[in-house]
Amino acid sequence: MSEHADTPQEQDAAAEAAQNVVDEATSWEYSAEKDTIDEAVDEGLDEAGVEMDPSERQRVVDEIDDVKDGEDEGSPTVDPDAVTPADDER
Repeated sequence: MSEHADTPQEQDAAAEAAQNVVDEATSWEYSAEKDTIDEAVDEGLDEAGVEMDPSERQRVVDEIDDVKDGEDEGSPTVDPDAVTPADDER
């Protein structure tokens, strides 16, 4: 995750972007194989310019995968403290 201090606005934007990625992956990929969910989350986070703590990323991927067993469940909620804007040096 990024090592520079982010402003509260940058942090809020990163958390919102990460939640949007998770919501979209849940909508489109919940019934897919777990590898597909992994890829959708990774691609979405990369496109959004957001880094997510690896344990949080794994938790949301697991929860998205669990939705196929309970389709009435919604998207997992991202922990805003587990995401940051990505470093610009990619």
